[in-house]
Amino acid sequence: MSDPYQVFRGSLPDVCPSDPTRMVFAGDAEGRCEVFTWDAGTRRARQVTDRVGGTAHCAIDGDAYVWWFEDDAEGNGRWWFRAFDGGPRWPGLPGAPAGQPRGLAIAPDGTVAAAVADSDATTLLVGRRGRAAHTLLRTPTPFRLGGISADGGLLAVATAPGNAAAVTVLTTRGETVAVLPGAGEARGSTDRPARPTDRDAAGRLWCLGFSPRQGDRDLLLVRESGHRYVLETWTPTAGTITHPWCSFDTEITARWYPEGRAVLVRQERHGRSLLHRVEPRTRRRTLVPTPAGSLLDAAPRPGGALHYVWTDTAHPPVPRATDATPLPPAGQTTVVPGHHTDLWTPVPDGRVHTLLSLPERHVSVPPPAVFLVHGGPADHDRDAYDATVHSLVASGYAVVRVNYRGSTGYGPNWRRAFTDGVGHTQVRDLAAVRAELVRRQLIAGDATALWGVSWGAYLVLLALGTRPGLWRAGIAVKPVADWVGAHRSTTPALRALDVRLFGGTPDEMPERYARSSPLTYAAEVAAPLLVVGATKDTKCPPGQIHSYLEALERAGVPHEAMWLDTGHDGYDGAAHVSVLRRSLRFLHTHLPATHRPAGPQRPPARLGGSRSH
Repeated sequence: MSDPYQVFRGSLPDVCPSDPTRMVFAGDAEGRCEVFTWDAGTRRARQVTDRVGGTAHCAIDGDAYVWWFEDDAEGNGRWWFRAFDGGPRWPGLPGAPAGQPRGLAIAPDGTVAAAVADSDATTLLVGRRGRAAHTLLRTPTPFRLGGISADGGLLAVATAPGNAAAVTVLTTRGETVAVLPGAGEARGSTDRPARPTDRDAAGRLWCLGFSPRQGDRDLLLVRESGHRYVLETWTPTAGTITHPWCSFDTEITARWYPEGRAVLVRQERHGRSLLHRVEPRTRRRTLVPTPAGSLLDAAPRPGGALHYVWTDTAHPPVPRATDATPLPPAGQTTVVPGHHTDLWTPVPDGRVHTLLSLPERHVSVPPPAVFLVHGGPADHDRDAYDATVHSLVASGYAVVRVNYRGSTGYGPNWRRAFTDGVGHTQVRDLAAVRAELVRRQLIAGDATALWGVSWGAYLVLLALGTRPGLWRAGIAVKPVADWVGAHRSTTPALRALDVRLFGGTPDEMPERYARSSPLTYAAEVAAPLLVVGATKDTKCPPGQIHSYLEALERAGVPHEAMWLDTGHDGYDGAAHVSVLRRSLRFLHTHLPATHRPAGPQRPPARLGGSRSH
């Protein structure tokens, strides 16, 4: 790859609460993701970390100390800090156990809370910066830290949104103040008289943090209610208050304005983003104008300003501000060639949405196509820049990104629609979109391939095994290849997800796991296949990939294997670039492009995001 690798930032800098000109962010450092400070007054950046494996998690507290999570190849580590202007580094909570980060929250009074997860349990720690912390909670139930109140007295921890204890509010002494239930449990009060239907409509619950306003202890929540998502707030005195006037038909996230009276809601809808300003106490809701495309992050700032990270398929992410605050520069800019459009295909549960990118071509025949299958399943493809899309379109391929059933951004019904079973529903959607594109002569019917990562890679393997006649090649990066093997050796959080997907464990539901497992259909694969695994992967462990590769070998299926000495997620660009190069060579061999434009064909790779499976 001739151009240098570059990490494109998908999130805004974290701003110092007492001095908004001081910020910290994770950005590109010669192909690695590292932590930098940004002084908006002088418009100068300073690199804080420099590690072989890169660094991605960072924060800044009210005293302008920079925090970062320093982990090993398996993702286990601890929080460190140093002054904004430099100097020695210090352990954030000396003596704290090592683990994977599950949240950091720092109150204005200096109270620090952090959650870390190991192979056995998740631990919640509370202390002061640079001092030994005490363990407030340790439980085998996976959770994340949902926030700390402005007075430093309350903490919120969140488990799976459908759990009976989806959100628990604790004091910093460990006393339980409230347990807020997820799906199917009774809720608290509403801003209208409670009725029996309120209980029946209760759904999954997400925790989005405490109000930053001093004196407030309002906790922001999002509830799945029937076919929509609705804002809720909780206070120690009033309990849970539902705001039914403020509901949305697709998934949302939200964060408080600094003054603590209004909320900025970011809605993901049909592959693009919308922003809304909501004032719960006055029942006002206003659409905030932003350019068409995707907002990877958005944050309100003091005085009513808004900062956000914007992108679309043709343009890499760029930070924007509605005030005069200078944000860290976006770095190299580029434009993806070709034509980018949308397609809607009827399926049994509605219409599946596809983002289609067609190459600039000077031939009359439809181009070969690569289906990029997103991970998740609780995720979706966005009208957003993707370096793999750029590479493929510039090389003469059409790129098809399908938001199959189970994807976010299309409402609760679409998320729950697994009509044909785990995996098979999604494969059916991929096949339906392929059939329509071929019928409309937008892609070549005899030249389609699949490429996916994590859950997307799982669907690649399942599609190749269950519908082998449709695909000419496949690339599966860090896949679930053997459901039973993956379940037994993955993380507790993902084992819990498996149980929710299949209705039980492999011992309880063996037929369901077998029916949805690519291993069951390995001998039916006909297309050449590239499988990429990671030796330190705890989410899609290497053992179950080895089992699948052995099955391919026994069946005589043509395949290649590539192994990375990394975990499932990483912050070093070298692994991403090596996979991209190997995959493009594989495609050029087994699915030749009909047209390759002159000039540079491969843009800088973008650091891949994390996935749930």
